[in-house]
Amino acid sequence: MSITPEALEAEFSLTTAATRLDFLSRRDNGDTALNTVHDDEDSWAATLRDTGTQLDVHESLELLALGEVVSRKAHDSRLVGMRAALRGGADWEQIAAALGTTPRRAWDTFTELVGGQLDADAAASARELAGSRPGR
Repeated sequence: MSITPEALEAEFSLTTAATRLDFLSRRDNGDTALNTVHDDEDSWAATLRDTGTQLDVHESLELLALGEVVSRKAHDSRLVGMRAALRGGADWEQIAAALGTTPRRAWDTFTELVGGQLDADAAASARELAGSRPGR
């Protein structure tokens, strides 16, 4: 199996990918030593004392690819969240705050997503829901 976001994206839902990403992230101890050799007289005892865990290459690549999968899937959910917020009565200032941006940029992002993800009828309805571009 190739460890790419595309391969894992088809295999994992957002929830499963995020759970696996969290699991792998927590397993790695963050040690930066490369190929360190320990010269201990009693190596089995040293092994017992070493409770840190490092990911192997396969797991490390999976961690990287899963991070991209989660990012992509979460990114794709922005339109759903923005439409739901608008339907619920949120204004562009509130939506912008939730996205950490300005109302104008939030509106621009929304219209870009609408144009790229919805058919013509749904896009027209979404643009009507969005209203005019905020002034600031």
